[in-house]
Amino acid sequence: MLKTSEIRELVRLLDETSVHEIHIEMEDMKLHMKKADVTTYVEPLPRSEVQVVPRQTALPVAVEPSVQAMPTPIEHPSSAPVADEGITLIKSPMVGTFYSSPSPSSPAYVEIGSKVTEKTVVCIVEAMKLMNEIESDVRGEVVEILAENGHLVEYGQPLFRVKLA
Repeated sequence: MLKTSEIRELVRLLDETSVHEIHIEMEDMKLHMKKADVTTYVEPLPRSEVQVVPRQTALPVAVEPSVQAMPTPIEHPSSAPVADEGITLIKSPMVGTFYSSPSPSSPAYVEIGSKVTEKTVVCIVEAMKLMNEIESDVRGEVVEILAENGHLVEYGQPLFRVKLA
């Protein structure tokens, strides 16, 4: 079971990021938080009543036991369509902040014209204070950088266009 302080920290992180919904299932509980109208609840598995906590009031609500489907990721088209044969996209595997280099004073991992292999680190996506190195999954040459350094990126958002080798 999550502690109240841990739930508060998750709410704070949800509020400070571009993530709109979190769904966590554990052996003894479910946690579902959603931005929009800021509805948050914690549901112990055997029970069908939960406490809904909007920003202004807290009201008990009966919840039908059902499995909630995870939202389908939204495909983000790149700024330029992939019309050329042999061009592929490297997409963000998560929501977070895009960084082109390991630190502000370091050079970018890759630039236009850089050669990449299947394990070349191309950028960092910071999510919940964790720096996640993103590796290319293809071999080729970077022809376009689609994300801006320090800006938020969404799950599935194209970050780079790569001409396959």
